[in-house]
Amino acid sequence: MQKISNNIAIIGTTASGKSALAIDLAKKLNSNILSLDSLSIYKEVDIVSAKPTLNEREGIKHFGIDEIFLDEPFDVTTFIHLYQKALNLSTKEDKQLIIVGGTSFYLKALIDGMSPMPKIEDEIKAKTQDMLLDLDKAYKFLLSIDENYALKIASNDTYRIEKALNLYFQTQTPPTFYFKLNPPKPIIHEAVDIYEIDTPREILRERIAKRTHKMIEDGLIDEVKFLEDKYGRVPNPMKAIGIKETLSYFDGVYSKDEMIERIIIATAQLAKRQRTFNRTQLSKKLSTSLDELKRVFF
Repeated sequence: MQKISNNIAIIGTTASGKSALAIDLAKKLNSNILSLDSLSIYKEVDIVSAKPTLNEREGIKHFGIDEIFLDEPFDVTTFIHLYQKALNLSTKEDKQLIIVGGTSFYLKALIDGMSPMPKIEDEIKAKTQDMLLDLDKAYKFLLSIDENYALKIASNDTYRIEKALNLYFQTQTPPTFYFKLNPPKPIIHEAVDIYEIDTPREILRERIAKRTHKMIEDGLIDEVKFLEDKYGRVPNPMKAIGIKETLSYFDGVYSKDEMIERIIIATAQLAKRQRTFNRTQLSKKLSTSLDELKRVFF
């Protein structure tokens, strides 16, 4: 076992065993946990998010789980505020804070920081939405005002085009120049030791399939039906893996077996994207097997 630093992050693909490892480590170190997961943050989204149950949390205080309802807005700044809240409380309790999650983009944002963003007025949002009715035209407009920024994103990336246009219309400043004037500042001010669980693809695929079948047994279909009845299909989380395939099953697009296979395939594709992000965006880390990490920690 090596000396464990004060700033720890455990990352890895979905179904790699991050949550259980973090809980075991938190028990050993008397720590709290901040979960960086884009679906576990929602209340009532329990099975499809694969968030650890109350029993599985074993009394360890978790932040980033069951924080907001499905129809409430959130973005990366939500996780920044959650980190600050978790850190302040953990400091008061004289406890370490362990960061764990599959959405490594949020960890990168904590380490690298985010540029301060202006408040977007409602009339600006409406102007942008009108332009987005013709996405091709909206992207060409973005090219005309900020070619450097536009070429870094896909021409069909509605989310980033919307953010860029909102920023431009609100500030009258092209995004590239705005971010140059407002550089990001790190949220975490000390070095973070990042540990990545590296799982062979064939083993991960087996774990994903097993977990998907367990989710079905635990009531995933009923959970999605409850969420649809309460929130409809408009909120962005209703497009998440496991939810969208189940909705297609409701619509008769897939049989139950096809739905399950689609969830497994989509989850494996997500794992591939997570692995790529971790490799290319978080270079300073220890990447090794789950068993080896257990030896490192215990």
